[in-house]
Amino acid sequence: MPDRTASSASSDLLPDLVAAALRAGADAAEAVSAERAALSVGVRNGALEDVEREESRDLGLRVFIGRRQATVSASDLSDATRARLVERAVAMARLAPEDPYAGLAPQDRLARGPFAELDLFDPAQRTAADLEAAAAGTEAAAMGIDGVARSEGGHASASSSRWRLVTSHGFDGAWQGSAFSLGVGVIAEKDGAMERGGEHRAVRHLSDLPSAASIGEEAGRRAVARTGPRKIASTTAPVIFENRVATQVLSPLLGAISGPAIARGTSFLKDRLGRRILPAGVALIDDPFRPRGLGSAPFDDEGVSVERRAIVEDGVLTTWLLNSAAAAQLGLNSTGHASRGLAGPPGVSTHNLHLEPGERDLAGLMSEAGTGLLVTSMFGPSLNANTGDWSAGVSGFWFEHGERAYPVSEVTVAGKLTDLWDRLQRGSDLEFRSSFNSPSLLFDGVAIAGK
Repeated sequence: MPDRTASSASSDLLPDLVAAALRAGADAAEAVSAERAALSVGVRNGALEDVEREESRDLGLRVFIGRRQATVSASDLSDATRARLVERAVAMARLAPEDPYAGLAPQDRLARGPFAELDLFDPAQRTAADLEAAAAGTEAAAMGIDGVARSEGGHASASSSRWRLVTSHGFDGAWQGSAFSLGVGVIAEKDGAMERGGEHRAVRHLSDLPSAASIGEEAGRRAVARTGPRKIASTTAPVIFENRVATQVLSPLLGAISGPAIARGTSFLKDRLGRRILPAGVALIDDPFRPRGLGSAPFDDEGVSVERRAIVEDGVLTTWLLNSAAAAQLGLNSTGHASRGLAGPPGVSTHNLHLEPGERDLAGLMSEAGTGLLVTSMFGPSLNANTGDWSAGVSGFWFEHGERAYPVSEVTVAGKLTDLWDRLQRGSDLEFRSSFNSPSLLFDGVAIAGK
């Protein structure tokens, strides 16, 4: 995989772009660059199916004239294109409607170097042959599980990226990262019925990636375990969401505490700041400084300082997720959660989020519940953002006397999230697999719609 991330370390493109915007009439400006080099390989039935290579370098420019703003982006970095980019952005800003909250992040909120070393970049190289061998090995391991009938393909990838932000009020920061991934999907068959299963892992450092055999075998086992599902009657019973899907029960919380949603008044948690929304003793932690974390960053996408914080502490909601515009609208300070691409104003997002674990493993939760539904996959969740009413299609396993009894499918679970969260019980099986992680979660008395 070619590494082009270092090429812009001494580049003057962004400072020059900001300076040009100011000369053209902007009162303030910020420029971002995103560089990426990626290689991915797919195999099916042991044969190479596709190879994709990407090398890109893109620019984004946001300019302000008073409280009017405009953003533009380009992948052509020639002098002529950059000049047109500046001209277009300033012209658009002059015509844009006024936004009383538009502007660069306050200077006193900006991150100051030297920035934290987060160990996000691994210079290890993976050739197409390396990736093909890894994908084929994962597929072979999955196909070796008894009951697996066919492959949906193995895939492996490696990428590197670099992000830089320069503003007219003195911020200049950059960070680079790498990612290595490996996964496979297969179909298991039993009595003529087929069920899908898969496994995928992504890490910052190649040495942290599980072996092809372990990933493939897990995919095969998960597919086989789902064969022969039954339909169950509608009922009310305990429901456990496996750690791989438990974050989907919690993710509506993030949208509900985002600054823009609070400012619009379109959130079922708009009156809950400083109040308990999870059981006592429960903490939801956002940590931008986790070494090798998939969501780690030394500053947010406006250059604002980031910090490890408990978004929920002892069950109590402690903060909104704020970028500078939402903070200004609410009369608060940015929390360092601005998130943006090359075009458009920033939104908000978390960094590395996790729910702190409890003391019982998954088996312990099932033993505690006795009889109920273990959810291992989820699709089509639906949320009323104003009321918190939530439902989702799920599949998984019915368990009895604390033991899995049989797989089930075509099931819907539903409830008001504030009521569900109030009864949340945490497992101990927290794994850091992505930028948002949770242990398995048990909820008693959940409405289950079946046949």
